[in-house]
Amino acid sequence: MIGLLEDQNPWWIHEEDPELKEFKKLRYRITPKWIEEISLQPFSLNFILGPRRVGKTLGMKLLIKNILENSKNPYSVFYFDCSILENYKELVEIMEAYFKIRRRKGVKSSYIFLDEVTLLPDWWRGVKYLIDRKKFIDDVLTVTGSITLARERIIGAFGGRMGRGRIIEVTPLSFREYYHLFYQEFARSKASEIFENYLETGGYLAYLNGMLTTKDVILTIKSDILTLGKSTSIARDVIGAIIDVAPDPVSFRKLAERSGVSVPTVREYIEVFEALHILLQIPFRDEGGRIIERKDRKFIIRDPLIARALAEWAGREIGKEVLYEWIVQEHLYRKFGEVFYFRTDKYEIDAVAKGIKIEVKSGRIKRKYPRGVIVIGGEEIPEFLYNLT
Repeated sequence: MIGLLEDQNPWWIHEEDPELKEFKKLRYRITPKWIEEISLQPFSLNFILGPRRVGKTLGMKLLIKNILENSKNPYSVFYFDCSILENYKELVEIMEAYFKIRRRKGVKSSYIFLDEVTLLPDWWRGVKYLIDRKKFIDDVLTVTGSITLARERIIGAFGGRMGRGRIIEVTPLSFREYYHLFYQEFARSKASEIFENYLETGGYLAYLNGMLTTKDVILTIKSDILTLGKSTSIARDVIGAIIDVAPDPVSFRKLAERSGVSVPTVREYIEVFEALHILLQIPFRDEGGRIIERKDRKFIIRDPLIARALAEWAGREIGKEVLYEWIVQEHLYRKFGEVFYFRTDKYEIDAVAKGIKIEVKSGRIKRKYPRGVIVIGGEEIPEFLYNLT
């Protein structure tokens, strides 16, 4: 057991973490701002949620490096990759083993990082059990997850148990963050070139650095779907149906007909894609501000790289005009925490958020829109995105 723990915590034996070694060699790299949002005051239970390969682990390792620079005892920092465990009982055993080590090393307060804990069935039971036994009373506990099915119910189970902790959403790089990997000052001519790259790589640094392929993305998504006990073939058919109708609004019934499954099954698999942080529903909101649930809704794939990978998996193609709309909608959602669409017999507004109304056009504008609607074409999107975030 001690060998396994030392392997994942190389600073205990005065060795450098392999991921940080690799980070130094990358051509494109960034220290994510979200690590500054993590509460480091005991007691804290932090949740770091986001899709796989988005940089959650690397962000934690960079934070660990900062903590160790100001810590006298390296055993006060504990990291464990929970993806190698089978169940929450093994997690409890791992933590008990660490508690014994830190007692021997005279550690009173720890920074504990449990990576990809949501891959474990009923993971929350193990964490809640240890919290209730006062095992973390003087500690900062940070857990990460790429699967957040029934998120509200599970995180709700920790009501009153998070202390000073926070819930942090990690997303692929926004266009503005991506742009600053190449240039510091904004220029329209440069932005257009960078935006074309963004359509290819999405906000994934691993892809930009040649460490990730669309096939890797597909395999990861399929693995997560199987982890959730779902069928990869049904998932592929449902995502294919969504791509077929994009960017138009569609009903669950139409998606069910296209994918050859029942409406409840379509809803179930859409929930799975949402839990994996790769799909977002955009409901209809009327002029009075009411969300009309019975209306057709739009579905967007939240990052260009993920969109390309899913299209490849489903044997579909996605046009640039679809990606343009999806990217704008996703960036508005990140900015405001909500996004809707609106349409009448005469026109459609692709994205409505906090009073901002956006219609995205890839070609010439052929109709007039009401006052207050911002109509942007492909050449204008990069500057809009840059100024938004």
